[in-house]
Amino acid sequence: MTDPIRDAPAPQPQSSPPSNRLRRKLIGPFTGAQILGVVAAIAISGVALAVLTAPITRPTPTPPRPGSSMYVVGSPEPGLRVGDVAPEFSGTTPTGETVQLADLDGNPIRLADLRGHPVWINFWATWCPPCQEETPILRDMNDKYADDGLEVVAISVQETTPDDVRAYVERYGLDYTVGFDATSAIFHTYHAFGLPTQFFLDENGVIQDVVLGPITRDEVETTIQELLDSQTH
Repeated sequence: MTDPIRDAPAPQPQSSPPSNRLRRKLIGPFTGAQILGVVAAIAISGVALAVLTAPITRPTPTPPRPGSSMYVVGSPEPGLRVGDVAPEFSGTTPTGETVQLADLDGNPIRLADLRGHPVWINFWATWCPPCQEETPILRDMNDKYADDGLEVVAISVQETTPDDVRAYVERYGLDYTVGFDATSAIFHTYHAFGLPTQFFLDENGVIQDVVLGPITRDEVETTIQELLDSQTH
């Protein structure tokens, strides 16, 4: 006589559903939680590295107007307006010393020497992303209009040393005038408070346009052409 319990076939181990087998094959010997933990650790390390390597002078970006990516580095204040005569490239330091803007070799840059030429003044910094994005525009406009009399003066602000700026200039082949505003005195003379800030002057040094923040290629082409067309000689 047979025993139905003893003679019943032994239960076979159940195989995992296809989706589970596929999941194990994709993940390998690690669980999903372990992989998520590793990814999170890498992300946190990347953020920490970015913070540690960021320039100490980099401010928190605060757009001064809708759609602008301008970096605000000071308190907004009433600035120069269209129709004002642009001030000379000089200023006063917090200690009361009068300083003159100089190029990367220490040679003075004077606005008075540029009379008779339309001038594009660009306050910028090598660490400023919207300034970096503008660099090809300044370079191309200088190459295109220098023979027509345009003078481009890019004034670097909140930089460590002239050599840091020079390395940037050489890397990107910038042929226009670059000034080093070591104390931000000229930046304050122009009542600027963010980077980049643009001033466009006619041949008599009168401000014809002020742009707070980055400028597009089409905008600058139009502005420069108007300045050149308005020349009296």
